[in-house]
Amino acid sequence: MTPGDRFFDGLTGGVDPARVREAADQAATLLVRGARAGDDPGVAERVVHLAEDEGLETIAEVWAGSPADTLAGCLWRLFLLRSWVYADPDGAARQFEAGRQGAQVARVVAGVADPPGPAEIKAMIDEVLRGVAGADFADVLFRAAAFARVVATGRAHEPGIPGEDVRRMLHLSEQLESAGHLELSHPLV
Repeated sequence: MTPGDRFFDGLTGGVDPARVREAADQAATLLVRGARAGDDPGVAERVVHLAEDEGLETIAEVWAGSPADTLAGCLWRLFLLRSWVYADPDGAARQFEAGRQGAQVARVVAGVADPPGPAEIKAMIDEVLRGVAGADFADVLFRAAAFARVVATGRAHEPGIPGEDVRRMLHLSEQLESAGHLELSHPLV
């Protein structure tokens, strides 16, 4: 026996996942595409501090499940990378330094000041995120991918870092780079 249509009328449940996904996609599109359309110089700073102001958990709720080849998925990965850098700037600087020799081209693309200390790493990742609001989005993705590639190389040479952590950072780099190429061929949605 199956309940009739009226059975479902009285049920209240959580938020429809399709609507959450649609809202996430719209928010990402407005953040990336809409930020360039306006003349407000404060937009870039608000983008950089979005995770701090709204909380990474809030952003995760909306964007974490988005595929890597979407604006929402790219933003999630960019904010995740920034959160890691801010949570462990010394480790990020150490891993970047360790990877510089093995990933020289990526080191140049990432654009981290020399020598790459914790403050320089944080400044670079913030500059990358500012690019969401003002630069070519493909460039933003390529710079973040290059940074992640150098860090992955550094992790591979640093004792005590599990292989899974190396692979995860390398995978993040590959996802961002692939998204950058897609953005060049047709704007991500």
